[in-house]
Amino acid sequence: MSTPTTLYARLGGYDAISAVATHLVGRLMADQRLGRLWAHRGTDGLQRELQLLVNFLCNATGGPVLYTGRDMKTSHKGMRIDEGDWQAFMGHVNATLDHFGLAGDDRAAVVSFVESTKSDLVEA
Repeated sequence: MSTPTTLYARLGGYDAISAVATHLVGRLMADQRLGRLWAHRGTDGLQRELQLLVNFLCNATGGPVLYTGRDMKTSHKGMRIDEGDWQAFMGHVNATLDHFGLAGDDRAAVVSFVESTKSDLVEA
């Protein structure tokens, strides 16, 4: 039996990526430092944002999902995300990956991809 070729398939596909994204966003929203980024948003807007994240991650990992949202730089412009926010975010990313037991090369690929978005999210 061969190993699935895309990261999307190796991670477990849509349902697994959706579960990880949902868990991560819940952690981020509950964080004392980062929760401000979701303050004063309605339930519908939060659900749409989560769906866009799932679609983005599925697409970025090689899945058959079309991402129709804006690019990361445009989406995060003006949010005043700083280095401390980024470090807190990465702590939640790693805790989420621990929660789902992701290890090895696939974990390294996920972390590397997330880190590649830093310059689009953090405002110097």
